[in-house]
Amino acid sequence: MQETIVSTKYWHREADGRLQCDLCPRHCQLREGQRGLCYVRQRLDDEIRLVTYGRSSGFCVDPIEKKPLNHFYPGSSVLSFGTAGCNLACKFCQNWDMSKSREMDTLADSASPERLAEAAVEFGCRSIAYTYNDPIIFLEYAVDVAAACRDKGVKSVAVTAGYIDPDPRVEFFQAMDAVNVDLKAFTDDFYYRLCGGHLDPVLETLEYIHRETDAWLETTTLLIPGHNDSDAELHEMTQWVVEHLGPDVPMHFSAFHPDWKMRDVPSTPASTLTRARRIAMDNGVHFAYTGNVHDSDGGSTYCPGCHERVIERDWYELGAWGLDAGGACVNCGTQIPGHFEAGPGHFGSRRIPVQLHI
Repeated sequence: MQETIVSTKYWHREADGRLQCDLCPRHCQLREGQRGLCYVRQRLDDEIRLVTYGRSSGFCVDPIEKKPLNHFYPGSSVLSFGTAGCNLACKFCQNWDMSKSREMDTLADSASPERLAEAAVEFGCRSIAYTYNDPIIFLEYAVDVAAACRDKGVKSVAVTAGYIDPDPRVEFFQAMDAVNVDLKAFTDDFYYRLCGGHLDPVLETLEYIHRETDAWLETTTLLIPGHNDSDAELHEMTQWVVEHLGPDVPMHFSAFHPDWKMRDVPSTPASTLTRARRIAMDNGVHFAYTGNVHDSDGGSTYCPGCHERVIERDWYELGAWGLDAGGACVNCGTQIPGHFEAGPGHFGSRRIPVQLHI
């Protein structure tokens, strides 16, 4: 098995002898032995190293719609994995058992990049997803896995908050084929109080992906009652997306459930998601979706030309398919943006935990 502790390059030495990590805007400054807030990058032997290379909290074959990505080979399966730690500190984290972990025992599985690529092929997965916790913090591993996957025709999907500095942003996202960015809110106050971060770096990441890479882009916003679900904020967010990313970037609005350090906040009503979807569409977003609730209308894809349904979804199950082999609406011929096969995939709503035999 490959070494799990590897050197990194995004850091520099401060005048007082501390090493500053330049991977993300947190810019943790470390003395020997200290770890960054992300937990997985540590100063060892006078350099900053990634200490979880090749380690995972587990592997699972999921529907691609679960990431969520609705315009990237719909109905296909994706081999998903994550590690431990995160570079944000979201009080509402829905994967806190992994993202907040400080126990190496969480990383029970291991695999080289080549083995992961082989596994994706073995399990019939169209793509591999770096998810559960933010893959930015294990950039070196994710980029190597993406290269190994590309050699075998497997696509790479990043599910990320997009909280990353400019130089590593280039390396990371140039390696990806599709990205779902967690746009957590549209105020810096929310990012600061509830995530320990800032909004602007995320917006810069979104613009970079859209303008400078070939990666397919979608966004997700977890709507938390009383915190980021006002009409005013939703109008501002969706107008910004249309102006800066264009009308064809799909937006997902997902339901919050009480977790981690926000157990006193109620779950998101389905009506809030429907309202957010309507605001987005009224502001020119062509593809707005609801998530974490049973809503076939809000989960389905509609042609922006004739408004006919072109992909029916019931949770993660696909139904009626109204696209031709080239991804155009069979009713009016409007091209639907995204990456589509000649027909829908049939993986459905299964979730299959797997073990990799090294």
